[in-house]
Amino acid sequence: MSYKTTDALIRHLRDNGIAIQGAKQKQQLINTGYYHGYKGYRFFENAQRRLPFTSYDEVYATIQYDSDLKALLYGKMMFIETAVKNIALESILVNANSESIQAMYDKVVSGYNNAPATATPEQKRKLQQNKLNLQNTIQSNLAYSYKKNNPKITHFYNNVGYSDVPVWALFEIMTMGDFGYLLSCLTYDVRDDISRRLGLNVCCDTNRQLIYKYIYTLKDLRNAIAHNAVVFDTRFRNIDPTNAMKQCLKLEIGLPYVNFKTIGDYIVLMCYYMKLLKVSKTEINSFIREFEKITNHYRQAVNSAVAAIVIHPDLTARMNILKKQRI
Repeated sequence: MSYKTTDALIRHLRDNGIAIQGAKQKQQLINTGYYHGYKGYRFFENAQRRLPFTSYDEVYATIQYDSDLKALLYGKMMFIETAVKNIALESILVNANSESIQAMYDKVVSGYNNAPATATPEQKRKLQQNKLNLQNTIQSNLAYSYKKNNPKITHFYNNVGYSDVPVWALFEIMTMGDFGYLLSCLTYDVRDDISRRLGLNVCCDTNRQLIYKYIYTLKDLRNAIAHNAVVFDTRFRNIDPTNAMKQCLKLEIGLPYVNFKTIGDYIVLMCYYMKLLKVSKTEINSFIREFEKITNHYRQAVNSAVAAIVIHPDLTARMNILKKQRI
């Protein structure tokens, strides 16, 4: 199989209508990579929707915009993940009246024997299967952490004073996706308790699914940030939002619609969580303004045809609602 040198790739870009020249742009191409950079950023959402770049400056500006977004979102995402985990942890400890993982399984995780009275035999079996899947995931996480000599876990297994790992130590090693799955396996009453402790608007959340559906939504973005994947066009999106997910944000923020098809909706969700977690209005608005600043900088760095595809036409209006109305 043949390959192209950097100089050959530059010629290839020129052949495809991308103006590129000089040592600076050559170095930018080397640093960002042709495959990770140009091929990763030349389209919006999917390969069929090519961005009409005319110069490598625009390609590089798009890569930089994506990088700036990840830098802006990373710290806030870690804060939200940690805070929600801690709120859920307290609820689980209180409702299980124990820090034992087995007590958590027995008292606050749904299964065949504690299914709702209205559940059918098939629904009960489904709950039991989910519980078994959860137990398997947790045991795998503990085994992996022990194998990797993670002191948060080895401390309990290698100490005669302890018989098992407590729930709070488990939460320290749990990924955001596994945390979301745990939340989905909790009984209705415990999901309701966590939702109310957090302050979620549950008026349209009949089955108390928001608490884990929103975590799954944020998890997709968090993983894209952590693995340096593309975020600006939300190609990481794995969810089809439920009516409750859309209705909650429409009511709480005052938006005409929510669909999570643009990065702006993820900014909205993160701001909603920061509000629930009692982050000051000043800090939230500063976060929104920084997002607007880097987006406007990007708008000025690319041609209008690219900007029209990447930046949703009502983004400014939605950010103004976010800043002025409810947050």
